[in-house]
Amino acid sequence: MEIVTKSAKETEHAGFILARELKSGPASKRAMVVALYGDLGSGKTTFTKGFAKGLDLKEDILSPTFVIQKDFPVSSKNFTNFYHIDAYRLKNPEELTELGFGDIAKKPKNIIVIEWADKVEKILPKEILKIDFFNLEKGRRAIIIS
Repeated sequence: MEIVTKSAKETEHAGFILARELKSGPASKRAMVVALYGDLGSGKTTFTKGFAKGLDLKEDILSPTFVIQKDFPVSSKNFTNFYHIDAYRLKNPEELTELGFGDIAKKPKNIIVIEWADKVEKILPKEILKIDFFNLEKGRRAIIIS
């Protein structure tokens, strides 16, 4: 599926809608991992802000570039925890493993969004929701969900 947004507000809304769909969807045997790919400034954090709002989080979502990972409680039928991971500063995927990613990814009540997923791709579960972000002309973005 491809979505073209014309503003940050539309990019945020796309994240909101996706979270709403996942929140009410069928439960899984593992954590739901949403892997975000794209260049700097392509909309990954803006999308994640909307995604968090779609999970009914009240906290302001900022990119956890310096702390790598933030977690938030979620109250929904399928999820109890939301993990926001920014892999931009990681030198290798093992650094994420040291933060307990393997255990987090095993728990079906967790939903994980990873910005800069390409940096940790080799340790991600096989079944992920992959989202690519592309900057287009005039402030537009293409968001491709696969």
